[in-house]
Amino acid sequence: MTETQFALTDRAAARIAEIAAAEAAAGPPPALRVAVLAGGCSGFQYRFELDAAPQPDDLLIERGAARVVVDPASLDLLAGSELDYTDELMGSHFAVRNPQAKSACGCGTSFSVE
Repeated sequence: MTETQFALTDRAAARIAEIAAAEAAAGPPPALRVAVLAGGCSGFQYRFELDAAPQPDDLLIERGAARVVVDPASLDLLAGSELDYTDELMGSHFAVRNPQAKSACGCGTSFSVE
């Protein structure tokens, strides 16, 4: 699997590096795990969590101090996607731009594919 299957924007990489640096006081800097789970109002939902112990079969993307891991099953649904970080009036959050998503819910964390 290659990094071109899932990419990070500069804003996402910078925010991940900030979060990892803050968490590094308790041990090695964690990676941000991006996963796709069944559920949500549109069929699938994104999950973001810190992971200090990535699995051997995970796709690992490193950009500066930022590390992101994606499991193979999630990567199938994220292929061609880009992770961004937005800071808007409604709040700050990670967002996935997924070309495979055919519809999404209003909050942007749930999507469906055909």
